[in-house]
Amino acid sequence: MLGLFGKKSDHPMADPKSAQQLLDDLPKNDSLKSLQEIAGWVETVRRDENFRLDNKFEALRLLDETARPFERKLLRELYSSTTLSKFQENRLWAALNDFSSQISQGYGEVLIGCRDGDKGSSSLKQLRALIAARAIDSATAWLKCAALRYGPVDPAVWALLALCYTHAEIEGYLDEAVALYPGLTGKSSVRMELSAALLWWISCAGTFKPRQIHLAERLMAHLSRNYTLEAQPVPGTRLSFDVAQAVPPVRYTGEVATRPSLRFVGLGEAPAQLDALVRTLEKGTVPDDLNLGGTYEAEVVLQVAKRLVTLWSEPPPMRRTTRRRLNVNLHVAGGFSDVVEQTNVGLNFDNNAAESWEVDEISVNGFRCVLPPTQADKVKIGMLVGLKPENVNSWGVGIVRRLGRDEKSNLHVGVEMLATRLEGVLLSESGQAGSAEEQPALWLTKNDGAEGEAWLMMKPDTFSATRSLNMLVQGRKYLLMPLALVEKGDDYDFARYRRIEQEEASEEEAY
Repeated sequence: MLGLFGKKSDHPMADPKSAQQLLDDLPKNDSLKSLQEIAGWVETVRRDENFRLDNKFEALRLLDETARPFERKLLRELYSSTTLSKFQENRLWAALNDFSSQISQGYGEVLIGCRDGDKGSSSLKQLRALIAARAIDSATAWLKCAALRYGPVDPAVWALLALCYTHAEIEGYLDEAVALYPGLTGKSSVRMELSAALLWWISCAGTFKPRQIHLAERLMAHLSRNYTLEAQPVPGTRLSFDVAQAVPPVRYTGEVATRPSLRFVGLGEAPAQLDALVRTLEKGTVPDDLNLGGTYEAEVVLQVAKRLVTLWSEPPPMRRTTRRRLNVNLHVAGGFSDVVEQTNVGLNFDNNAAESWEVDEISVNGFRCVLPPTQADKVKIGMLVGLKPENVNSWGVGIVRRLGRDEKSNLHVGVEMLATRLEGVLLSESGQAGSAEEQPALWLTKNDGAEGEAWLMMKPDTFSATRSLNMLVQGRKYLLMPLALVEKGDDYDFARYRRIEQEEASEEEAY
């Protein structure tokens, strides 16, 4: 059918009435199927060349707003549930990744049409800020999917973010306030959306656990009106972003030579606001205006907020020691129980049970290795790993701090080395040595921060700031007085104690 300006699209989404009828028929009780269907519709709208630009935007807008309740439900399941199987997790992730990539690129194509003056663009002039802000918001969701899998990021994401910024800057709507979606309180802008997305990425990518990735993104979006995004560095600058290239942001160290295409993102007044938020969370209260995309306990949110405080209060990390490329095979035991089995606590000395990792780079503080997909599934951020190089008798211990996948799905693992030598010890409640309540632990003998201290890896929930312990090691008994919980992992407590040697244990108590 020919219209006044040429061929009119016969796509079902081109007619608002028929489009609404189709979307009304989506299964309300099956969010996964509904989001998958909407993502498919978005893709067909993007491919249809007969849409006028304004009609294309209205179709995408309708699909996007219809999808949001389904998307929110899947996000809650993905980040809040502790009972998802790997199969269920993969299905949720795939649906969210497909939708966010399709809708963000769809908005980006509309913005390009506005820039190029396509037919129908004139009626979208007052909506450009909304289009660009939604494109950034959806691209952030796309980034989160990559971050969840520690995978490579499609360069199209960075190109889209750069497009949104440059068009907003040139056309003068960077700070135009928009209501991003119906039902959301508060206003946003292109500057707020972009600065929050880039700061979140530079702070968290590859180093946070999946739920922490989500909560950090929500916390940083909550603080977005405080950030700075300028053509020159200002106090608090944390990253630079080249708006002329499809490349990720880089940390700002003060040594970057400025050029016209660089933009600099900083924290501004956000640290003070984050401190205030931490004080509220410490009281066990999650503020009503903090949109976390689900219900989370204050303690869970507090852990992430405190980690951001630490990240923001420290200067950008500098390489402290030289890395050397070195091929060394390591025997690796993953998780607290497996590490204990490799020590001299008297449980299990089957070294053949350990995996073998090949080190790619090494420094005094840690190492990096690359694992094939067959070895990658069990490795997680914060995981405790026991380490023993070939031809070395003693085991050491480290914690996985960074993950990243390449295009071949190989997993690049960064491990912080905590100690090169361990002692297997037995712990008991103070005054109960030799009782049935003894439990194995790991004494990091090379990691003592001061004379008379003991740094220990223990079973989860063993540490108490108000409870002393007895430690038995090689026939010698020590009283341990609690100093601090250094870190709490999924299957361990890492803690510091004051170590006081007691009178020598009897021969019957030794092991």
